[in-house]
Amino acid sequence: MNSFHFSPFADLFSKDVIVQLHFKMKAFIWTAGVLIFLLIGTGHCRGGQFKIKKMTQRRYPRATDGKEEVKKCSYTFLVPEQKITGPICVNTKGQDAGAMKDMVTRMDLENLKDVLSRQKREIDVLQLVVDVDGNIVNEVKLLRKESRNMNSRVTQLYMQLLHEIIRKRDNSLELSQLENKVLNVTTEMLKMATRYRELEVVPQHIPNSHQYTPGLLGGNEIQRDPGYPRDLMPPPDLATSPTKSPFKMPPVTFINEGPFKDCQQAKEAGHSISGIYLIKPENSNGPMQLWCENSLDPGGWTVIQKRKDGSVNFFRNWENYKKGFGNIDGEYWLGLENIYMLSNQDNYKLLIELEDWSDKKVYAEYSSFRLEPESEYYRLRLGTYQGNAGDSLMWHNGKQFTTLDRDKDVYTGNCAHFHKGGWWYNTCAHSNLNGVWYRGGHYRSKHQDGIFWAEYRGGSYSLRAVQMMIKPID
Repeated sequence: MNSFHFSPFADLFSKDVIVQLHFKMKAFIWTAGVLIFLLIGTGHCRGGQFKIKKMTQRRYPRATDGKEEVKKCSYTFLVPEQKITGPICVNTKGQDAGAMKDMVTRMDLENLKDVLSRQKREIDVLQLVVDVDGNIVNEVKLLRKESRNMNSRVTQLYMQLLHEIIRKRDNSLELSQLENKVLNVTTEMLKMATRYRELEVVPQHIPNSHQYTPGLLGGNEIQRDPGYPRDLMPPPDLATSPTKSPFKMPPVTFINEGPFKDCQQAKEAGHSISGIYLIKPENSNGPMQLWCENSLDPGGWTVIQKRKDGSVNFFRNWENYKKGFGNIDGEYWLGLENIYMLSNQDNYKLLIELEDWSDKKVYAEYSSFRLEPESEYYRLRLGTYQGNAGDSLMWHNGKQFTTLDRDKDVYTGNCAHFHKGGWWYNTCAHSNLNGVWYRGGHYRSKHQDGIFWAEYRGGSYSLRAVQMMIKPID
């Protein structure tokens, strides 16, 4: 009976109980078998002695020494070898219970040691991470400190740069003031030379009705040299003149009629000579004097700007450009407010005449021209272009007027400061007819501050003479 089968109900018991029942039944069966063998063999045994031997594979012969021994009854039990094929039940209630408890405790200690060692390793890793994070925090603190120092240094450099910019601007303003003084002195010299020339020849007849009246300029700074109209003087006798004047004084005609709406109306009234006319636009506060150009076919052009000899400084502030400045029979700017009044009383077109230092003349004409009011900073509005000078003004269309003290251009800086004159700058200019008058054409300057038209001779060429004229559209 080497095997024991359990019924399906064995699943109701625990494994320990089943193992214990298995071993108890085996022990009971073997005990019963031994008792049966002992009872059967008592009749054949003399001395009641017996031996139980374990069957082996080899039998040994009995020893004989020639004497007949007393026969005794002996028994040999064959105990089959057992092989453990089922589960082993551990009895925790027997003698080895304490050892098992100790063994379990040692296993628990080993497991606990493993857990503790693993936790120690994790703590070491966390400590390493904390150390690394601490180093990173220290580096971040150092970087923040360096950043603060750098910001302080940048602020210091910015303040130094701002101070330098202010100083250079003050120097440029001082330079412009000196230029104004030099130009004013030059103008005074020209006036003195003119008076000297006029005193050389005594006029025989001066009609009072043709005397020039500078008070009709409407309060602007546009002036003309005071004195007698030079076109009404008899030509001097150069043979009898004690001294020849170095200045060439072209004749100037002053029309003492009007005021007219514009030069086109004056021409239609029968005045076809180029000269100074009295003009009063509609809705204007008073008349103004300006130059009417009739030498260009078909005539009737109202000159709003003229450059020809550099006798007037155009690097001026907003108030000067608003009211106007210069000499009507020389270089002048009519004034933004006057140009606004003229260009908005009717539909006007613009003609720009350019002359280089080789006496070549080109032109640019725009089909419409007007300015918006001062609230829009006299924004420029142009029509389509035609001509042979190239279109260098359309890039400025829709832009506001900028001066050295009122920056309305698109550029981050002040274009009027760079180009030395007020203009409808974009970023900054493809043309500037209010720049510095340089002699000879090509000039050397840090900025393009000459009188230039980019499509004609480029930005580094200062034109000899320019004039801007408007008239009503036919």
